[in-house]
Amino acid sequence: MCFIIIRRHRRLHGCALWVALVYLVALTLIAFWPTPVDRNVHGSVGAFVTWLHGHGMPTRFGYDTIECTANIALFIPVGLLVVVLAGARRWWLGPVIGALVSAMIELGQLVFLPERFGTVSDILANSLGAVFGTVLALIVLRLTLGPRPARRTIQFR
Repeated sequence: MCFIIIRRHRRLHGCALWVALVYLVALTLIAFWPTPVDRNVHGSVGAFVTWLHGHGMPTRFGYDTIECTANIALFIPVGLLVVVLAGARRWWLGPVIGALVSAMIELGQLVFLPERFGTVSDILANSLGAVFGTVLALIVLRLTLGPRPARRTIQFR
């Protein structure tokens, strides 16, 4: 039984490495695209939000809410992948790496991309996404692999 869990975990780890590579390429393209990635859809999203407001959606729900939610969703995989790759015992690396990567992206946008905006609110939203991903990974690992076995302690008499 233990051998099967270890083998399954190794397969998960190998798959997570490939997913992380693809995700990092996509994240880099999204983060460092010279123009805002939502430029071509901003009008469509705005029209959709206006339509929603006309049909009962509260006015506090607007484009900023959609952008914040997208930033949170974009960084959920960071927390997930870090926990799967580093292990549940190092769960704290998920939020830390998420915040650091987000800060580097926002700083890079601020310094190198004149049409992009680096904001603290994006760092906060991205970091929150990494926290959500970390919690989700811990729950999924607990459900699929079961609780950690208790450590044996050596008692000297």
